[in-house]
Amino acid sequence: MNKKIIYSALFLLPLIGFGLRYQLNKEQITTKSPQKVISKNNLEDSVFSLVAVGDIMMGTNYPSTDGLPPKSTNLLDSVLEYLKEGDLTFGNLEGSMFDGEGTPKKCSNPAVCYAFRQPTYFMKQLQAAGFDLFSIANNHLGDFGDIGRAATCATLKEYKMKFAGLERCPWDTLTVKGVKIGFTAFAPNTQCLQITDFTTLTKTVKLLSATCDIVIVSFHGGAEGSSKSHVPKMEEIFLGENRGDVYKFARVAIDAGADVVLGHGPHVTRAVDIYKNRFIAYSMGNFCTYGSFNLKGISGLAPIYQLKLKKDGTFISGKVIPTMQKGECGPLFDRNKSVFEEIRNLTKSDFPENGFQLSESGFFTFN
Repeated sequence: MNKKIIYSALFLLPLIGFGLRYQLNKEQITTKSPQKVISKNNLEDSVFSLVAVGDIMMGTNYPSTDGLPPKSTNLLDSVLEYLKEGDLTFGNLEGSMFDGEGTPKKCSNPAVCYAFRQPTYFMKQLQAAGFDLFSIANNHLGDFGDIGRAATCATLKEYKMKFAGLERCPWDTLTVKGVKIGFTAFAPNTQCLQITDFTTLTKTVKLLSATCDIVIVSFHGGAEGSSKSHVPKMEEIFLGENRGDVYKFARVAIDAGADVVLGHGPHVTRAVDIYKNRFIAYSMGNFCTYGSFNLKGISGLAPIYQLKLKKDGTFISGKVIPTMQKGECGPLFDRNKSVFEEIRNLTKSDFPENGFQLSESGFFTFN
């Protein structure tokens, strides 16, 4: 064989291989359901831990400082050890957090009008407690208008927190122990990603899923109050507002590539669920809420969820840390484990097919 032909073939083979790899990568990127890009080999065989809690409003200085705990108080002291156990810790920041004035909202019915403005020193406490990630998609983030929204985002950035949920910041990412996490959040409120917009939900989750190992989706939805602890599997209307169909929302998110769906908004604990081996919490209740919140009965009970996931997002197991609030001392470990019975009963009632099992030590699985 002619030497020139042999040399030419040897030169062309790597280029042909490169072209094939490029075409395969191009097809993967443009597919309607993108495959996740795993950042390390065999991540699916190792474990990632996530700690998640519900609503956080640590006190407001509006309309006066009477709505604040004593400045020397750290409302999270009693539960620090549980919050720090995760590779990543999540919460819903229920209200603005900044030190300026802003423009307080006006309501047609003052009896149900609350405006929350948390001083920024609370962020130091949240950071020290291990929080990394916040949803800001909720009805109270806009309590002080655009000034409050922008200033809250600036506070979170100053403390190097990750957050999402507004149209101006629809998603965010972070990498923890070599695992890339994508996050987005939805709510029925002004300037938030809308909980009823499944098109945007699907597009956003697919975008994150294409480049992240684990995708977390949060929602602030569902009707509020102690009589609204069940998941009705339909759109919920509360005070004339469409609070979304949280059951459908969670499934659309997971179908698009989400791995964990974390709900809040009803101010009570709701059931948990599993879908395609992905974990769903429909509401995590009032976790750390000072002053204006109703904490009577089940409204004062909340879980800290400690989740074990494969690093491809598959649910392995979980643990519930039971907490309670009495009004002015922050969340406390509940030795009576009252929230266990709530979660058991609600999950058995709303999702009997998922085989939920919760032990007295707090560990849970789905059969």
